Amino acid sequence: MSDAKQSRKERVFTVELNSGSDLRKVNVPNGTQRILVEGTIGTLEHARFVEDTVLELVGSGGVLRVDLAREDLEKPSPKRTGERL
Repeated sequence: MSDAKQSRKERVFTVELNSGSDLRKVNVPNGTQRILVEGTIGTLEHARFVEDTVLELVGSGGVLRVDLAREDLEKPSPKRTGERL
């Protein structure tokens, strides 16, 4: 698979918080262990798509952006065993 096709399947997210006090937990261990970033963006003010390719959730305490296109939500995906909604 080409690099362009592989990178298109990967999704990107950013978390922008107005204050470090909204950050509850960050765990970045060495090696191949899970990484956890936990916090709050506060009360949801609005959700929108930016240029149809990024879902942006704006809260009173920050912004969460995910590389997710509108059509990604429209196409059905096979449910994996044990997957939560």
